[in-house]
Amino acid sequence: MIIQNIGQVRHVMLNRPERRNALGSESIEELKCALQDADRDPGIRAVVLSGAAPAFCSGSDLKELSSMSIQEMCDSELITAEVARSIAGLSKPVVAAVEGFALGGGFVLAISCDIVVTATNARWYLPEVPNGWLPPWGLQALLARVGSVRARILTWAADAIDGGEAHRLGVADYLTQPGAAYTEALALAQRLAALPVEAVASTKRFFEPFVTQDGERLDRLATRHFASNCEGGTAKALLSKFKVKS
Repeated sequence: MIIQNIGQVRHVMLNRPERRNALGSESIEELKCALQDADRDPGIRAVVLSGAAPAFCSGSDLKELSSMSIQEMCDSELITAEVARSIAGLSKPVVAAVEGFALGGGFVLAISCDIVVTATNARWYLPEVPNGWLPPWGLQALLARVGSVRARILTWAADAIDGGEAHRLGVADYLTQPGAAYTEALALAQRLAALPVEAVASTKRFFEPFVTQDGERLDRLATRHFASNCEGGTAKALLSKFKVKS
């Protein structure tokens, strides 16, 4: 994790480029601490979340998960889910800057942020169903952004979408040229940071229940489906493949 202050904005960068910024147990704990520290710092008024090139985030670290039992995988994913849900409960706005790709848990982490900026050529994809399981967390964030019918289609992962389509569907809020997502996200975060801090925090508190409605229960329900799916042949074959490589 790389953390930098730019005036009243804190830039938090996922920094596992060799693993395409996959979310492992160590990196998700680092992200949790980074978000909490930013929220507690009176000198910080907004956060930008990005990923080191070549990606925003490739999702959960399947190499790590493949070494776990199904129950351990579920426990790990619920921890990640809690960190993603916590973004809505922070007092300060968090802006995601998406370049390269946002896959699986990376897709959901981005849309769990208050505002999403995407490059036109960014690749957005939820590969979990083709892998053999339901995404174990974060589907409420997708529902909040695009509605149930579109969320179901995106979860089935019939096709990957680019940044332009993500913006059209409401997955992302702002669209930029390739390479400009961080610059746009920072400018937006700086504009938010210049607003009256209590009014910004009150806005987040007011909208939190609408954004996260029933999110914890739905994450636990999805994780139960995930556990059942991981007993299937497609999921076992994929996890075994990653385990051999680890």
